[in-house]
Amino acid sequence: MTLRAVGETLAVMATVETDPELTKKILERATTIAVVGASANPNKPAHTVPARMQQAGFRILPVNPTVEGELFGEKVYASLAEVPEKVDVVDVFRRSEDTPEVARAAVEIGAGAIWLQQGIVSEESRRIAEEAGIDYVEDHCVAVERARYRIDKS
Repeated sequence: MTLRAVGETLAVMATVETDPELTKKILERATTIAVVGASANPNKPAHTVPARMQQAGFRILPVNPTVEGELFGEKVYASLAEVPEKVDVVDVFRRSEDTPEVARAAVEIGAGAIWLQQGIVSEESRRIAEEAGIDYVEDHCVAVERARYRIDKS
């Protein structure tokens, strides 16, 4: 971890090393991404990141129990268990302490990978994924990595 001055306080910045080949492999093989914590607010990363991924040709399935109707032209599901199709990546926009529950649900639905967005880390979620043999990324933005490797499904 690194410390960085933010105003008059110190912010702890998690620097999680992830194999770049793993992030590239996950994105190359993925077509369907379930976004847990997807937001209807166009000013939040939980909205703009999935929208960018959709523009790059990925199918986005929003998961959020507090949002009804549709997001990104897709039905919003209250939980991963309600998603009626195969999910390649579960992309998580939730607080770190909430992610183990999401990781367990991702394992239950047979997701191919669990991806915690930038700033989100969880040793317990990592352990859950590793024990299930599921690829795992944390503290990285899926849209940034997609752009870095110029992966486009459209």
